[in-house]
Amino acid sequence: MTSHHIAIETWPLKVPFVISRRRCDTTDVLVLSLTKDGVTGRGEAAGVNYKGETARSMKAELDSFLAALSEPLTRDMIQAKMQAGGARNALDCALWDLDAKLSGQSVFDLANRTAAPVQTAFTLSLDKPAAMARAAAANTLPVLKLKLAGEAPLECVAAVHNARPDADIIVDANEALSFDQLKNVAAKLGTLNVKLIEQPLPRDADDVLHTFDSPVPLCADESCMTASDIPRLKGRYDVVNIKLDKCGGLTAAMELAAAAEASKLGLMVGCMLGTSLAMAPAMVIAPRCAYVDLDGPLLLAEDRPQALQVQAGIIQPPVAALWG
Repeated sequence: MTSHHIAIETWPLKVPFVISRRRCDTTDVLVLSLTKDGVTGRGEAAGVNYKGETARSMKAELDSFLAALSEPLTRDMIQAKMQAGGARNALDCALWDLDAKLSGQSVFDLANRTAAPVQTAFTLSLDKPAAMARAAAANTLPVLKLKLAGEAPLECVAAVHNARPDADIIVDANEALSFDQLKNVAAKLGTLNVKLIEQPLPRDADDVLHTFDSPVPLCADESCMTASDIPRLKGRYDVVNIKLDKCGGLTAAMELAAAAEASKLGLMVGCMLGTSLAMAPAMVIAPRCAYVDLDGPLLLAEDRPQALQVQAGIIQPPVAALWG
């Protein structure tokens, strides 16, 4: 028999995290533990805030689902019976961890993937151009991800590029640009060492991208939740951002990655704000991604024990004591 425990934790950030639609000083995460035969597997989720998910709403969803459970708990079963989102992510990742520990294998072995270190981007919060430039100058990582809004996006990128001309840049507007703004800035962004433009338009207004040949690759984030989204994204975007909270766990993330690759779309793996426990499952798909943004723990004031080891932005695979 498998028992479970659900906890809600609050983790302070080093500095406020600011994007086009919100600011936060802490992040609340849900941690689900599953125990069987004296062995425990864990999963962590922050949820999808723009879908209205919170740690409390995810706990309520899991409490209801697990209380009504009348069949063995398996990864295949929860894919069929739970909606994509943070609650299923926490449960799916806990099951992967539990299965690995019970079998004596690693999750990488179970998933038939090779564990490897990856280079992550580091996110700079939305701010005035001069402030973003100072933050960039104080950072030595080779890949920077800039949060932008509809106000002065080009000025912010130019300021960061001037401060760190050596850095590759990803820009993320979180749906904040208009199509006219995108057309106006895209070519100019390419001259500022911008390698990727992430979710420039609102997810319900990106059909116009079919008519736009962007000089910088475009990445779908909010527009890409699960593998079922891939058919409508082809022709609009070049890359999709896979986040386990969005698609509902590692099982769905691998399905999404395969669907994107089959449609000749590039891969990015991203994260919500969370600890190393939330990032560890994403390390299973990270080596196959051209872009990696798993810097959540780097934004926290402190991380949990057995944290992922990160040096110069290079993340090592997780130790089994953390996950997997």
